Amino acid sequence: MKEFALIFRLKNIADFQPSPEQMQERMNWLAGIAAQNKLVDKGNTLLPVPESAKTVRQDNMVTDGPYTEIKEFISGYIVVQTNTIDEAVEMAKENPIFKIGGSIEIREVLKRS
Repeated sequence: MKEFALIFRLKNIADFQPSPEQMQERMNWLAGIAAQNKLVDKGNTLLPVPESAKTVRQDNMVTDGPYTEIKEFISGYIVVQTNTIDEAVEMAKENPIFKIGGSIEIREVLKRS
């Protein structure tokens, strides 16, 4: 099996404060993945928007903020285990983040030998 990171993105910081119902729906989705033994790492499933953050670039230039290149912010991630990326995509499609205009980026996790 391969491992895939599901990276949760939101466009509006106001969407970062989910209702209790939305949180329960998300937890149910996560529990379904765990019940299939496909949840590898819950990671920091909620990543707060930092009040003070910096990004260091390759040329050692330091800029304000972690998201200088995108118009949305990363709200969290999990790592799942599936046979193919298509299976991870199908798993992601069931996440309730889409109801609030969010998106999920899926990347294969490469392991070092």
